[in-house]
Amino acid sequence: MAHVSHRPTTIYTSPGCPDCRMLKQWLTREGVAFAERDISDPDIMAEAKARTGVRVAPISIVEGAVFYGPFHSQQSRLRRSACLQPPERES
Repeated sequence: MAHVSHRPTTIYTSPGCPDCRMLKQWLTREGVAFAERDISDPDIMAEAKARTGVRVAPISIVEGAVFYGPFHSQQSRLRRSACLQPPERES
């Protein structure tokens, strides 16, 4: 069952990118809240490259961990990452 993640998740995408579209749809279905950044903006591209060393979308950052490559390769790694783990409860 999907849950809402409160873990910081940022994705860098570009318009017309099918892998970006699939990533956004999947994260939404899984209940993962994310901030989206559009790398077609040169300043955002520079930001993505500075943060990740990567210039090709989609790029996902979850609590500082960087994932990139086609959606299906990211999906398996993201499933194991903190973004799909329930937030820890405060005592």
